[in-house]
Amino acid sequence: MAQRILEPGEIETLAAHSIPRIRIPDRTQLFAKRAERLRALAQTSPIGDYLRLFAVVADAQHLAVADFVVELPDAVQIKMAQTHRMPPISAANRPRAPQWRVALQAICAAVAQQPRLPDAVAQISARLRDAAADELEAHADILLGVREGEIDAAAAPFLMAALQVNWVALASRFAASEVEPIDVLGLCPLCGSLPVASVVATRAPYQGYRYLHCALCACEWHMVRVQCSQCGASGKDIAYRSLTGIAESDTAADAAAVRAETCEHCHSYRKILYQEKDPAVEPVADDLASIALDLLLAEQGYARASGNPLLWQPAD
Repeated sequence: MAQRILEPGEIETLAAHSIPRIRIPDRTQLFAKRAERLRALAQTSPIGDYLRLFAVVADAQHLAVADFVVELPDAVQIKMAQTHRMPPISAANRPRAPQWRVALQAICAAVAQQPRLPDAVAQISARLRDAAADELEAHADILLGVREGEIDAAAAPFLMAALQVNWVALASRFAASEVEPIDVLGLCPLCGSLPVASVVATRAPYQGYRYLHCALCACEWHMVRVQCSQCGASGKDIAYRSLTGIAESDTAADAAAVRAETCEHCHSYRKILYQEKDPAVEPVADDLASIALDLLLAEQGYARASGNPLLWQPAD
C-alpha cells in the first residue's frame, strides 16, 4: 500500500494531538545525572577542570533542590496564564523564593571545599557568600532579564545555578497536562526562558521526537525536527554540522551525538543531541563540553541563538 507523505502543516497538526508535548523535570535525578555526565565528559575534554568544577556545583544543586520549598501560583493564576498563552512561572515576573540565596550559599560552600581550587574561583565564591541580599537579588534580576545592567561573567554561572534550583523546584510540581503552548517561538512554556539545546529522544513514548530543553527550569517541550528554534525557518535553510562534517538532514549518517542545527535564514544555531548515538547525553553538560563546535561555527559566521547557563557570555 502506498504511503501518503504528510505536508508540513499536517505534521504540526498530528504532533499537537499524538506526540507528548511536555516533559517535566525530575528534581530527584536532574542535577545528579548532570553531575555524573559532567565528570564523564571531563575525562577527555580540553576544559576538563571547568567541567569537574561544575560537577561539584551540580552535586550541590542536587542537595539543595531536595528540600527546596516553593509556592506555586494558585489555580486562578495558572488558568489565566493558560488562557492568555503565557508561561505560568515566568522568570521575569514570578517572585523568587528567598531560599534561592540559601542554595547559592550551599553551592559556594561546596566549591570552596574543593582541593587545589584556583584563587580566582575561591575569590568569586567568597564574594558571593558575603554579598548582601539586595545585591544578589539585583544580580538575579539582570541575569533573568528583569532589568538592564552589567554582570560579572565569572560569577554569573554560580548565580544561575542557584536560580536553576528555584525554577526546577517550581517546574517539577506541574503535571504535563497543566502546561499549554505559548505564542512565542522557542520560549519555554513554563518559565518563558530560552532553551540551551534540544534532544532527540529514544525512549517511548518520546522516541524519535525532538524536545527543546529550558536552560532555567529544565522543562522540555516538543518542536518538530528540521526547523530553526530561533526563527522558525525550515527545509533548505537548515543544516546539521558536527566536528566531522555537514549534513542536510538530522537523520543523515553521522557518528556525532552532538551536532549544531544551523539556519541560513537567521544565521544562528543551537546544539541538537541524539540519544540514539549516546543515551547518556545531557543538554547543559554536553552543550558546555562541545565548546570546540562553538568555536568552529563562530569562525564560519554563525551565532549562538542562546547561551549555556554555566558559561555566561554577555550579549553584544
